[in-house]
Amino acid sequence: MTREEAKTLLHEWIESDALRHHCEMVATAIEAYAKHLNKSEEETQKWWLAGLLHDLDWEKEPDAHPNYALEHVFPKTDLPDDVTNAIRAHAPGRTGKHPETEIERYLFACDEISGFMHAVSLMRPDGFKGMSAKSVNKKLKDKRFAANVSRDDIREGAGLIQKELNDHITFLARVFEEHY
Repeated sequence: MTREEAKTLLHEWIESDALRHHCEMVATAIEAYAKHLNKSEEETQKWWLAGLLHDLDWEKEPDAHPNYALEHVFPKTDLPDDVTNAIRAHAPGRTGKHPETEIERYLFACDEISGFMHAVSLMRPDGFKGMSAKSVNKKLKDKRFAANVSRDDIREGAGLIQKELNDHITFLARVFEEHY
């Protein structure tokens, strides 16, 4: 699947600008990690696809997410199995598939934290510019701030990619500063 095909699919399934933005942020985050890990161009593309399409059915089929897309949408595409497996593993509580492979672990690690960091950026006059792990951690401690974001998933995600949470946040803050 090309980037253009993936973006077209995203726009067919998601109307919300906020959810599209979230999917794009996760794609940007996981792609940056793929490049950081010196993945091939083909692997980097797969990581980006997994990030972009991970919440494809969230808006139209929230109760069946991500299983609806996995069973009814993705089989009609040429998405590689490792991409669909990563999408399956990003929601282990809904699918029973826990992140095991590298792409699965990184997608899980980038999902919740990307949404949370976006929320933090909206509270800052300069957005992601100069964002520090300290400022993100301060908001993580405030249970009322972005209350729907799982702090446990954020911590687990950093552990899955064997990074200290501060290092994970700092890496992503620099990536997001470049792109958003």
